[in-house]
Amino acid sequence: MARQGEPQGMDYLERLPRRVVTLYLPLAILVFVLLFPFYWMTTTTFKPDEELYDYARFNPFWIVHPTLSHIYKLLFETSYPQWLFNTIFVTVASTILSLFSSVCAAYAIERLRFTGARYVGLAIFLAYLVPPSILFIPLAAIIFQLGLYDSDWALILTYPTFLVPFCTWLLMGYFRTIPYELEECALIDGASRLQVLWWITLPLAVPGLISAGIFAFTLSWNEFIYALTFISSSENKTVSVGAITELVEGDVYHWGSLMAAALFGSLPVVILYSFFVEYYVSSLTGAVKE
Repeated sequence: MARQGEPQGMDYLERLPRRVVTLYLPLAILVFVLLFPFYWMTTTTFKPDEELYDYARFNPFWIVHPTLSHIYKLLFETSYPQWLFNTIFVTVASTILSLFSSVCAAYAIERLRFTGARYVGLAIFLAYLVPPSILFIPLAAIIFQLGLYDSDWALILTYPTFLVPFCTWLLMGYFRTIPYELEECALIDGASRLQVLWWITLPLAVPGLISAGIFAFTLSWNEFIYALTFISSSENKTVSVGAITELVEGDVYHWGSLMAAALFGSLPVVILYSFFVEYYVSSLTGAVKE
C-alpha cells in the first residue's frame, strides 16, 4: 500500500518541476526546431544586404531596417510568378492522376480478391523503394521519344511513378478497415461495383484519400530531380528548380530572394496541412468501427 503523502497514480505529473522537464521542455525544443527555419527565412527575406553580411554591426537574428527589395526582385525581376503557376499546375494534375490510379488499384487488390492480389500489392509498394535517381534515366529516354521534353506534361506523367506506389499501399490499408459487409449489402440490392466504390467506399475513405492526397501534393511540390532533368527553359521551371538555378549566379547567392522564394514556396503546403490536419490524423486510426 502507498504511504500517506506519497503521490499515487499519475499525480506526479501535477508537480511543476517534473512536468516542466517531462513535458514543457521537450515540447519547447521541438517547437523551436520546427519553427526556427521559418523564422530564419522570414528575417532573411526582409533584411537588406548590409545586415545579411555585416554581423559585426548587426544582429543575425533580428532586423534593424526591414526592406521589400528582395521580394520585389523575386516577383518582378525573375519568372517566379510563372514558376509558382507551373508548380501548382503540375502538382494538382499529378496528384489527381495519382489518386485516381491509386484508388482503382487499391480497391481492386483489396475487394476483388483475385489470385495473387497480395503479391501484386507488395510488388507495387516495392516499386516505391526504387530511387528516383535511377528511374529518371530510362524515363528521360521515354520523355524525349514522346516529344514532351521541356513541358509540364513531362513532369505530370513522371511524378506518378513514385506517387502511385505509396498512395496505393496506403489506401489498401485504409480500405481494409472498411467492413466488407457494407459493400455486400449494396451488391445484394443491385448496385454495381462502380456504384459501391463511389457511394459507399469513397465517402468512408475520405480521411485516407486526404492523407494520400497530402502526401502526393507535398512530394510533387518539392520534387527536384525530375524537374531539373526534364525542364530547361526558365519560364517552364518549377519553384524548387527555378529558385536554385536562377537566383544563384556563379558564386553569388542572392540570399534575400532565395529565402523569399523558399518562404513563399512553403506557404501552400503549410496552408494545406492546416486545413486538413484533422482528416490526416484520423486516417491513422482507420475508417469505421465494426
